[in-house]
Amino acid sequence: MKNKEIDNTYIYGIGRRKESIAIVYLVPFLESTSDILCEVNGYKAEQYFQQNFTYLKKISLPLKIVKLEKKYKIIANVKGGGLTGQADSIKLGVTRALCKLNELNFRPILKFNGFLKRDARIKERRKYGLKKARKASQYSKR
Repeated sequence: MKNKEIDNTYIYGIGRRKESIAIVYLVPFLESTSDILCEVNGYKAEQYFQQNFTYLKKISLPLKIVKLEKKYKIIANVKGGGLTGQADSIKLGVTRALCKLNELNFRPILKFNGFLKRDARIKERRKYGLKKARKASQYSKR
C-alpha cells in the first residue's frame, strides 16, 4: 500500500453504490500523527467533498452511532461515480469494517439503523427505439 499510516493494525471494508467503489481502511487514531480524521483519495475529506457537510456527516455517521468517532481515522480509496455515490459507498465500507472489528456488539446496532443494506439502485439502460431508458418520441395519431 502507498499510504505510510496504514500498517498491520488497520481494518478494511469495501462499499459500493451506483457506479462507485470504495475501499475503506479504519486506522486507530493517534493524535501525534495527524489532525485529519478522514482522508479520501489522498485529500482531506472536506477538500474532496467540496465542504459539503451532508457528505461529510454521512461518512462519519456509522462511527458516531457506535461511539468511536475520535478513535479511528477513515482512509478511503474511491473510484467511479459522483460525489453522492462515493459518499454512500464510503459509508457502507466504514460499516462493514466496523462489523469486522466487533461483530457481536456493532452489527445489531448498525443493522437496526439500516447501514448494512447495499443500495442496489443503478441507472437503467437505454433501450433501442427510445431516446432514453423510458423516454419515447411523441405519439402521432395521423
